[in-house]
Order: sequence, then structure tokens, then C-alpha cells
Amino acid sequence: MTPTPTAPDRELRLGFPTLVEALEFAATRPTGVNLYDLRGKLALALPYATLRDEAQVLARRLLASGLAAGDRVGLVADTDADFVRLFFACQYAGLIPAPLPLPAPLAGRQAYIEQLGRLLGSAGAAAVFGPASLLPWLAEAAAALAMRAPIGIDDLPPPAAGELPAIAPDAPCYVQFSSGSTRNPTGVLVTHRALMANALAITRDGLQVRPQDRAVSWLPLYHDMGLIGFLLSPLASQMTVDLMPTAAFVRRPLIWLDLMTRGGTISYSPSFGYELCARRADTADISGYDLSGWRIAGSGGDMVRPGPLRAFAERFAGVGFSDRAFVASYGMAEATLALTMAPLGQGLQAAAVDVARMEADGLVRPASGRRAREFVSCGPVLPGHELEVRGAAGERLPEGQVGRIFVRGPSIMTGYLNQPEATAAVLDAGGWLDTGDLGFLEGGAFTPTGRAKDLILLNGRNIWPQDLEWTAEAEVERLRSGDVAAFAVEGDPEDEVVVLVQSRSSDPAVREALAADVAAVLRSRHAVEARVELVGAHALPQTSSGKLSRSKARALYLAGAFRSVEPA
Repeated sequence: MTPTPTAPDRELRLGFPTLVEALEFAATRPTGVNLYDLRGKLALALPYATLRDEAQVLARRLLASGLAAGDRVGLVADTDADFVRLFFACQYAGLIPAPLPLPAPLAGRQAYIEQLGRLLGSAGAAAVFGPASLLPWLAEAAAALAMRAPIGIDDLPPPAAGELPAIAPDAPCYVQFSSGSTRNPTGVLVTHRALMANALAITRDGLQVRPQDRAVSWLPLYHDMGLIGFLLSPLASQMTVDLMPTAAFVRRPLIWLDLMTRGGTISYSPSFGYELCARRADTADISGYDLSGWRIAGSGGDMVRPGPLRAFAERFAGVGFSDRAFVASYGMAEATLALTMAPLGQGLQAAAVDVARMEADGLVRPASGRRAREFVSCGPVLPGHELEVRGAAGERLPEGQVGRIFVRGPSIMTGYLNQPEATAAVLDAGGWLDTGDLGFLEGGAFTPTGRAKDLILLNGRNIWPQDLEWTAEAEVERLRSGDVAAFAVEGDPEDEVVVLVQSRSSDPAVREALAADVAAVLRSRHAVEARVELVGAHALPQTSSGKLSRSKARALYLAGAFRSVEPA
């Protein structure tokens, strides 16, 4: 089987009113989607022309099954041909797909069924589709919601006759659940207009896509960075994309680099993905890789950590990787995907900041003492969009001052699905979205510093939990990225800082030393007296993008969930 080609001589067109029209044009080119299996072998080459034809037939079969234009449909987003075909079939049928996560590796059946029930209920789904292996689980979730029993894609009836519905730019395109929304799901209803505005800003202004570009991704398709960044945006620029399952990356992360070696030029990952590759490369032969063509190595989906990215660049410099390829980005599901992207070809733009000054009054000043922290600039806001940093009273703050981030533009959501109160809490009449994030502007470029709800207030200081986590992970030898979660717990007479630490040892002496080392380094570096609690390996919860869910970790801690966790 031959993968769909890059087609460097193709005519490149950017900007379409709807996703359907983008696919119609992409179908005139030889490019498409390549799907790989868990071992990195090509499972299916799906040219855009074939995808269009199969999606149209499948759309008629969906309508013949009793679904009607405007219905919402849950789709378990496995990285396979069925999900891709169903997603685009929904577009032609006027259905609104809601991508759903796969079961977490260590989660139980019942927990997953309950999660599906919450997501399907929030979406108001009329039907749900997924891999054949999950149909019994989907049926149980559907039964609890009085939905009809799910069927496999092969069991759909023959195509219905008649014209497919016309799709308008302001029609809903899909439902994207916000990262980490599991207990109380918040679905963002994304229109074709918002999607295509963001895809245009990403491909034309951010990535500056070229005809010779080829995208590679292991990111989950139920997350916005995977779905929009590496399925919908590549299609909207007629770019070939190579997709491997997230599970394949977790087991064999260097498959990602093997696919990049085969012609990839654009790929993204949260910081931990680069870190995992660098760590695996210590015991692997990487001489066969060629990363010299990797022109955009994006970082997003979490706070950009310069340390792991620099370690990756150093480890793979010998096979052609350039640290100038790094592109830090910032975005969220409520903005479709991207809001800011750093300039191309400059690599990471990081500055060491005086943490004490920032904690005290929010001013960003160059580090002058021992307590410094590097923050990475994520570049200017994308064209057509606006970004403001505001103070507690809503006033616009000057550059160099940390505040709450508000954004406005054509990619911003019109609201959460069926949640008017939640919408009113974050979106004003002028279209300004309260992101809930903190950050600052410098020279017109935006630098995020963390989530406002995560900020720890201690004795008049504003302490960023990431500071505590990253310090522990960097300075305590036995810890890795993602091993630490820090948060505040209400106490009497004052709040307490709790730090959860994943331990891979069952040796009491080793565990005692680990807890003592973490407490000591936080006391020394941050003047923070923390309660350090050890939890089992892989015990800390993650969001759908693979980053730490600090709020869920705190909720689990308060519920006593970690008391029963045995050491690994």
C-alpha cells in the first residue's frame, strides 16, 4: 500500500465558507489522510477524493437510519477510518458530531460508561457510534439515557435517495468538549464559520503552509489540537496528514519521529511528548532518523516547558533537528483552537522573570536573584482576533503586567451547548471571552502564566502551582514531568499547600526520602511549607490532551481517593 503523496506542485488554496466546501476542493488534489497502526505500519491511505465519495454515501445511510439534519451524534474518536468517514458524513448530512474519548488506559469499564453518559447527555445526542469492540459499552451508556441502541457502521441501512442538505456557514459543525470536562461536561458548539476562520488563521498566518508541507500527528482526535490542528486544518489547506494512534505513541514514541523522517514538516505536541521521545532515545539507535525537514515543531496543549524542549533539541540535533523549528502556541476549545502563535524560524523565546516581584504585585521584571522562572512567549494574537490583559476591576493593563486574559474574534464560540448560565459567565455582549487564564503582553506578544482558578494565595503572595511542580520535577532526581500536582486547601487558621507526588517505589525508606526531598526543595526555592503526599504511579488524573488535571487531583484528594492508592 502506498501512502497518499505530499504533492509539492499542487495549487494551494486557503479560505472556504464551510468544511464541506473545503473537502470538495481538497478532493480535486491527490493528497489525503494516511492512517497508521499501533506498530507504525500504514493501515489505510485515504485520498480526499475517496473520503468525499465515501462520506457522501455514508451521509445518506445515516439519514436512512432515521437521523435528521440538526441531530447531534456521538462519535468515539478512535484514530481510524470509521471515525474520519463518519465525521465528514455528518457534515454532508447536516448532523452535528460530538467527538468522544476512548477509554483511559487504566480506567475501568464502569467509569468509562459513566463518562460517556455524561458527555452524551450534555450533547443531547440522538445516536452514538464507535469501534465494534466498544459497542456493548456504548449500548449501556445509551440505555441509561433512553437513546436507541448503537449499531456498527456496517449495519446502517442502504443510502436514502434525494438531495443532501445545503450547509450554510453559520450552521453548527461539531461539538467540542472543553479539556478536562468529565464530571460536568461543557460542550462548545462550533460553527462552520468559526472553524474555517480559525483554520485560515492557522494555515495562512500561523503555519504559513506551503504546497510541500506534510503534517504528522499522534494527538487524540477527540481533543481540539488533534481534531482541528491535524485533521480539519490540513484538509482545509489540501495537505496530506499522517495520523498514528495516541496509544502507539505512548508505547513507542519514536514512531512519531520515524513518520517525520518519511517527509513530515509540521507536527505539534505538548511538552511531555518531546520529553518522552528524548528519554526513549537514550536507549535507542536514532542514527536512522532524519529530522532536517521538520520546519514547525509546535508546542501547545499545556504550559510550554522550555527545559524538555531544549533537551529534545539537543538529543536530536545530530539527526538534523533544529531548535529554531519550535513554535509555541496558545489556544482553547472556546476559540475553536488557536489564538496566538510565535513567529516561525525563531525557536523558543523565553525570558527569566523575577518570581518574587510577580507574586507580590504582578509586575514582570527580569530575574535578579535566585527565585527566577522562565516563561515562554506564545507570540502575537492571530490576525482578525483581539487579546487584552485585564485587572481585577476589568481595567486594561499595560504591557509587563500579569492579568486575566480576554479574547475576541471570528473563531470565538457563540456559547456553550445548552448552558446559558455558563455562557453568560465567560462571554459578554461585546463578544469578549474570559479565558480564565493569566498572562502578560510584552512587545505585542502574549505569554501565558497559568490558570486563574489554580493560583495559590499564601500570605499575600500569588503562587503559581506550576512553579512548585516544575521545581520539584527538575530538582528531585527521581521525579519526571507530570509527577507532581500542587494546589491549595482551605485550612484553619490559614490555607495549606498540598503537593501530590507520584512514587514508583514501594520501599518505605525511598518513599520517605522522596517526600522529604520535595518538601525541602520547595521550602528552599519558594519559601513554601507544603504537605507532601505520595500517590501511586499514574495516579494523578490527566485531561483529554494528556496534561495534568490539577482541579481533578484536588477534588480526588479532598474526597480521600488517594488514601487507598497503593504504591507502585
